[in-house]
Amino acid sequence: MAIRPRRSLLYMPGSNPRALEKARSLPADGLILDMEDAVSPDAKALAREQIGAALAEGGYGQRELMVRVNGLATEWGAQDMAALGAWATPPDAVLIPKIDSAQDVLDAVAALDDAGCPSSVDVWIMAETPHCILNIAEVARAHPRLRGIVMGTSDLSKDTRVRHTRERLGFITALNLCVYAARANGLDIIDGVQLDLEDEELLVFSCEQGRDLGFDGKSLIHPKQIDAANRVFAPDDREVAAAREIIAGFEQAQAEGKGVVVVNGRLVEALHVEEARRALALAEAIAAR
Repeated sequence: MAIRPRRSLLYMPGSNPRALEKARSLPADGLILDMEDAVSPDAKALAREQIGAALAEGGYGQRELMVRVNGLATEWGAQDMAALGAWATPPDAVLIPKIDSAQDVLDAVAALDDAGCPSSVDVWIMAETPHCILNIAEVARAHPRLRGIVMGTSDLSKDTRVRHTRERLGFITALNLCVYAARANGLDIIDGVQLDLEDEELLVFSCEQGRDLGFDGKSLIHPKQIDAANRVFAPDDREVAAAREIIAGFEQAQAEGKGVVVVNGRLVEALHVEEARRALALAEAIAAR
């Protein structure tokens, strides 16, 4: 079972050369090299140029490299798409913001194709508008090139007037719907950002909540948030040991022809074995980084 860890995806402004350089040494599983919200209008062209140069220079190791472009409806979207097709070294994925519908996904893929962006570049989308949440079932299956979803809870808050609270009660429906749509279509899904950079306990709580809701990892806005996300979204030693026991117990019971499998007093079925194997595969992929 091949799994790519996506515990931590860190936004890095493409207009900041120091950030692009520092990202090469950070322990994030992935980087979102940003040309959209983290870049002022007068620095869009600079971000485009610097991200292309950074990708060509390389040195990012096994980190997954996504580039967030500006929406196609903006004055910068078409230029961003053209840049993706012109860069000597393409990113692993392109992250499309402001998606409202399945047609928006199709339009984005068509724009990438028209620009000459290699088909090997995965497409991810931001789920950050009310229309996107209401249409997420169709959006998530819009195109086979779509590989994942990143929650944009800041934009959702702005558009819906839902407040950022500790428990994120106003976002739970949106978060649930997006997780279900992702799982129904074989996509990975990344939780939204935690804006408070000073409250470590709140960050850990937010990561744990996201993990429990079914997310694969968390999007981050500062390097100091990486360790918490990496820790929470990885199987710990206890979970790894339990997974090994489940697999071993199930295989032994099968070899002995037993119809009922009990490990440490708990009934084990095939679905539990599948979960255990995924946990081990994730732990091994993390250890190999």
